[in-house]
Amino acid sequence: MAEPREDSFLDDIEEAAAEEQEYSGGEISGEAAEIDALRAERDALQDKFMRALADAENARKRSDKDRREAENYGGSKLARDMLPVHDNLKRALDTVTEDQRAGSAALFEGIELTLRELRNVFAKHGITVIDPQVGDRFDPQHHEAMFEAPLPGTKAGEIIQVSAQGFMLHDRILRPAQVGVSSNRD
Repeated sequence: MAEPREDSFLDDIEEAAAEEQEYSGGEISGEAAEIDALRAERDALQDKFMRALADAENARKRSDKDRREAENYGGSKLARDMLPVHDNLKRALDTVTEDQRAGSAALFEGIELTLRELRNVFAKHGITVIDPQVGDRFDPQHHEAMFEAPLPGTKAGEIIQVSAQGFMLHDRILRPAQVGVSSNRD
């Protein structure tokens, strides 16, 4: 009987090992690819989650800001509509003579109380009066120039007449004060 050749036996073993390595290597690389794909998917989902979390936080902050603004400025239209009431009550008191006041003291006291109560309600809701005085400097942020006139003894840009008080709601202008401004040139 002929002896099997050692070389062919070794060749068979090497061939089987190569096949096994190929088979195992293919499986390992397949598993590695699957793991890599799962990691990429996890990272993408984590990124989406973080973005959604940031969007939710931004929406919460925006809604808080909107709520605060609605709370502070939601009644601005009603407040603006009440300003002529204030103006008329003030005008009524400013035009009363001493004789009229003496003859109808109770009536004018009622008007004063009504005006005072209206101002209290304004203060309660954050409405403040802009009350410029003659001689103050014109401020376009708070005043509206109704006219300009060269008045002797004044400087350009000085308030020479106050037609109507202005009002602010918290930090916003409801109505600027209406004033006349000197146009004298120095």
